[in-house]
Amino acid sequence: MVKPAMAKSGKTAEDAAPVESVRDRILTTARELFYREGARAVGVDTVVARSGVAKTSLYRWFPSKDALIAAVLEQEAADRWAGWDAVAQRAAPDARSQLRAQLAGIVKFTSNPRYRGCPFMNVSAEFPDETHPGRVVAKELTEELRRRLRALVDQLGVPNPGQLAEQLVLLVDGAFSVAQVLGKDGPQHYLVAAADALIDGQLNAANSK
Repeated sequence: MVKPAMAKSGKTAEDAAPVESVRDRILTTARELFYREGARAVGVDTVVARSGVAKTSLYRWFPSKDALIAAVLEQEAADRWAGWDAVAQRAAPDARSQLRAQLAGIVKFTSNPRYRGCPFMNVSAEFPDETHPGRVVAKELTEELRRRLRALVDQLGVPNPGQLAEQLVLLVDGAFSVAQVLGKDGPQHYLVAAADALIDGQLNAANSK
């Protein structure tokens, strides 16, 4: 087996590489493996082998597998909200257009042939302990989704914004779940229409009084 190149200091090529690149390589590898094969099923040894880093390097950054799972989900969450913000910048500024654009983005995401479920739901299903670090991150993301949806709903002028926001959370979670089972041609494509029906129902009821 070819040994890693040694720097003059006696350190390996991995040690000589920028510190962040090692952490990023571990996270990228773990993220792909956990999503494709399941966080519970994939062991630390597999992540080490696929990423090409030493096990000591992995534990230097992530003291446990649970900590690695949480870090992967934190990265997923950061990317998800970055995507949300990008969609918000492209959409028309009114709340209805903003909401429809976000829901259309979820339809596109869940209809991708490589979609294998929501990573936060997957981890929550794999680890029943509510105190598991991964589940904590998943709950934080769901609460942030509720907050963002409520912020949009509050601008729609509906009589019961709290109820509507919770209904939209239910619709979104349903889209994530059904697409995992039925694939790209599943009923997640009706997400925007279903949300429109809920909004119009409240607005029409208010106007008829």
